[in-house]
Amino acid sequence: MGIYIFVSILVIIACFLQILIVLVQNSKGGGLAANFTSAGQSMGIRKTADFLEKSTWTLAGAILILCVVATATIPRGTTSGRSRIENQIQNAVDPNAIPTLPTAVPPSTTTPPGSLDQPAK
Repeated sequence: MGIYIFVSILVIIACFLQILIVLVQNSKGGGLAANFTSAGQSMGIRKTADFLEKSTWTLAGAILILCVVATATIPRGTTSGRSRIENQIQNAVDPNAIPTLPTAVPPSTTTPPGSLDQPAK
């Protein structure tokens, strides 16, 4: 269960970073790259846009892989090897069986007749 929680937290962090990177980008190619217009920058406009695009695709792939790993590590309860339906079939009562009804015990031959009808004193 610990690895599932760890992978789930990684998925949430990767999704949060993906949201931030997409929000920084501009659909017309501006965004964060528009702030680096000076010629002396080591990361120019094109390099920033390339970095943001590569990080978007990398995080998307990481989220996909982490989701598959999280699915594979979902904690499952221990099962007894037999299904619940099979257990119910094994424990079922035969509907065609003759029901056993309680029967009255015949009076014993040692007690005198009529003694059972008298109230106890």
